[in-house]
Amino acid sequence: MSTLKVSTISPLGTDSTKTITIGSHSNGDTAAGVFTNVPAFEAYLASDQSISAETYTKVTIDTEVFDTNSMYDNSTNYRFTPTVAGKYFVYGSVIGESSSNTDLQMVKSAIYKNGSVYKEQVLHLTASNGRRLAPTISANIDFNGSSDYVELYGEIKPSSGSATIEGNGTWDRGTYFGAYRIIGA
Repeated sequence: MSTLKVSTISPLGTDSTKTITIGSHSNGDTAAGVFTNVPAFEAYLASDQSISAETYTKVTIDTEVFDTNSMYDNSTNYRFTPTVAGKYFVYGSVIGESSSNTDLQMVKSAIYKNGSVYKEQVLHLTASNGRRLAPTISANIDFNGSSDYVELYGEIKPSSGSATIEGNGTWDRGTYFGAYRIIGA
């Protein structure tokens, strides 16, 4: 492998987009550094989490699928704190379950940034006749690269009975949470 060191690369001609093509994905070329969308992670809730009804609760997403730069805490704070500034695509889903087959009314999934609701998604049933709801949520979020963090929260409203955030069991990986850096944004 060779190393090319230059101060400036300028495209030839008068191309208004000033696009320079470096390699080709079709033949297996890859790029590193600023061309990659890391840090990135995805994790899921390994087992059910019982919560108080009608109260936003942090989901203890504890099992990592991947964590490229070890920036997701899956054992204490259950949060993603990227040290690379930029825009990130953050996503997740909370599977809310009631203890009865017929008493679920509402489930919320929320992305919290720095301890406050950043974005939430709500699914309601017009009649209490369900057992599970799984609102998915996503957001493009700016991170400062030093102290910003995000967490996944859920809220469940049954008409009676208990509220549970469903983990890996009935559903493949159940409740999940993830994020990756958006390159070029």
